[in-house]
Amino acid sequence: MSTLTKILIVLLTISSIFLCGIVVTYVANADDYRQKYTSLRAERDSLKETTADTIEKHKQKVAEKDVLEAKLSGEISKLNIEISTLRGKLKDVEAQSNIWEKRVSDMASVVETSSQTAGEQVQLLKNTLAELNKLKAEQIKLIAQFNDTSATLLEKFAIIQTLETEKKQLIEEKVELQSRLNKTLQPAGKFTTPVVTLTPRKDIARPAPVFTQKIGLNGLITDVDLKNKMASISIGAADGVKEGMKFHVTRGDKFICDILIIDTDAEEAVGALELLDLAREQPRAGDTVTTNL
Repeated sequence: MSTLTKILIVLLTISSIFLCGIVVTYVANADDYRQKYTSLRAERDSLKETTADTIEKHKQKVAEKDVLEAKLSGEISKLNIEISTLRGKLKDVEAQSNIWEKRVSDMASVVETSSQTAGEQVQLLKNTLAELNKLKAEQIKLIAQFNDTSATLLEKFAIIQTLETEKKQLIEEKVELQSRLNKTLQPAGKFTTPVVTLTPRKDIARPAPVFTQKIGLNGLITDVDLKNKMASISIGAADGVKEGMKFHVTRGDKFICDILIIDTDAEEAVGALELLDLAREQPRAGDTVTTNL
C-alpha cells in the first residue's frame, strides 16, 4: 500500500468522525427546539382555553347583571308606586284623624253643656275615642310600611353598586389574561383580537332630572351614607322640595358634591350623591345644601 493511499484513508477516517459529530449535534439541537416548541404550544393552548373560559364567564356575568338590573328597576318602580299610595293613605288617615279629633272636641263641649243626654254623649265619646285610637294605630302602621319600603329601596341601590364593582373586576381580569396571551404569542408574530361584548350595557335607573328654577331653597345635611352614596337633608316637601331636584353641598366657600333628590317627606328628603370625589373632602352632617350656588 502506497503512502498516498494511507494518507487518503486517514483523511477519510477523520472526515467520517467529524461528520458523525455534526450529525449528533444537529439531532440534539433539533430535539431541544422541538421540545421548546411543544412546551410553548401547550402553554399557548392553555392560555387560550383560560381566556375563552374567562370571556364566557364575563359574558354570563354581564348578562346576569343586566337581567338583575332590569328586575331591580321594575321593583324600584313598584316600590315608588307603593310609596306614593302609602303617602296618599297616610294623608287620608291624618285628615280623618283631624276630623275625629274635632268631633271629640265638639262632643266634649256638648257633654259639658248638656246634662240631659250626658249618658249618651259619654258613650258616643268613648266610641269616637276608640275609633280615633284605631285610626292612630293604622297611621303608625302605614308609617312603618313607608320606612320599610324606603329601606328596601336603599338595599336595591346597594346591590346595583356591588354588581358594578364585580363587572369592573371581571374586565380587569380579562385585560390581564389577554396581555399574558399576547406576550406568549409575540415570539410567533401573532396577537389576539379584542373581544367585543355582545350584550348592550345598561345604566343604573335614576329619576329623570328636573331643572330647578332659582327658588333659593337652603338646608343642612342631617345624615350621610357614603357606602351607598346617599344623604338626608333637613328640608322636605313642606318647604317645596320635589323629586328630581338637585342641591349643591358646600362647606364654607368649598364645593363638596351634588345631591339628586329621589324621595321626599314633609320635613326631610333623601337623595343620591353625585360628583363625589374620594380625593376631596367628603360630605358630612351639618354641611349646607342649596339649589343655587
